[in-house]
Amino acid sequence: MKPNVSIIILNWNGWEDTIECLESLYQIDYPNYNVIVVDNGSEDDSIEKIKEYCTGKIKVSSDFFEYDATNKPIKIVEITKKESELFSKINGKFKKLILIKNDQNYGFAEGNNIGIRFALSYLNTDYVLLLNNDTIVDRNFLSELVDIEENENNVGILGPTIFYYNDKNRIQSAGVKISWKKGIAISLKRNKIFKDESNNINDVDAVSGCCLLAKSELFKKIGFLNSKYFLYWEETEWCIRTQKLGYRIIHVPNAKIWHKVSATTNKSRGVYEFYMIRNMIWFMKEHAQNIHFLIFSIYLLIFRFWFISGSYIIHNRDYKAFFYSIKGLMYGFFED
Repeated sequence: MKPNVSIIILNWNGWEDTIECLESLYQIDYPNYNVIVVDNGSEDDSIEKIKEYCTGKIKVSSDFFEYDATNKPIKIVEITKKESELFSKINGKFKKLILIKNDQNYGFAEGNNIGIRFALSYLNTDYVLLLNNDTIVDRNFLSELVDIEENENNVGILGPTIFYYNDKNRIQSAGVKISWKKGIAISLKRNKIFKDESNNINDVDAVSGCCLLAKSELFKKIGFLNSKYFLYWEETEWCIRTQKLGYRIIHVPNAKIWHKVSATTNKSRGVYEFYMIRNMIWFMKEHAQNIHFLIFSIYLLIFRFWFISGSYIIHNRDYKAFFYSIKGLMYGFFED
């Protein structure tokens, strides 16, 4: 039997993206998986709409697949965050939807941690897959990831090739390389057109949290995503912790997904600017060598910060984004 995979999707006021993602998932060729949707305190009608999709009342239209009515209804196991911590053991293989309803927005890191803890405690899962709700997956993406994991040595985390949703053959990310002197997580092959590389896998510094497959044992050895990050850099930080214990981080070219790019955070101006800058500094403080952190700090304060943040005012007249950038800078250097 293939290893059991728990797929965790975080939803926050984004049910339309979520049900398109779910429909693509329920058509994959991998035989042994379960899906956990963690609703992060949505303030719209996300929960009701997701439930309607599962009953077959909402038919999903997409350029990536044909809607399949034959796999409906999808049975829902609906629980609150508190109930998820006291749940009875689930045995056996199933394709149900577990819907965990958080009482508030716990951010990307802790929102996913809630789903991860549930999977590890009650689903006897071998692997955990974190998947953004604004993605569409290829039919064999999970088979490609698991096959590499099972046949390569000392692999801890794997990621697929991520394409732009609106440009199906153009790569958004093929793994991540860290520039330690500049504090930049560089998406490899960004904007390049995909070329079939068979199973020419690549060792990388990190993979995007947009889609990340990890062995369950890692969470016991390394811990969970750092909840203080709330949003951004948390998956990169977790990958670096994994590397430090000697595990490999792998990009699998022929595992493919398509991503709409920041569909959730685009709803809240200032969120991106604050958390991206603050967490970048926190990440570098914790993991960069002292000399690299010094170079990074000089580069950030003299050039990069003012170049990026100045554009908010000069080009966009976005004073709110500039204010949150300053706030992120202050919190990054002076708060832990």
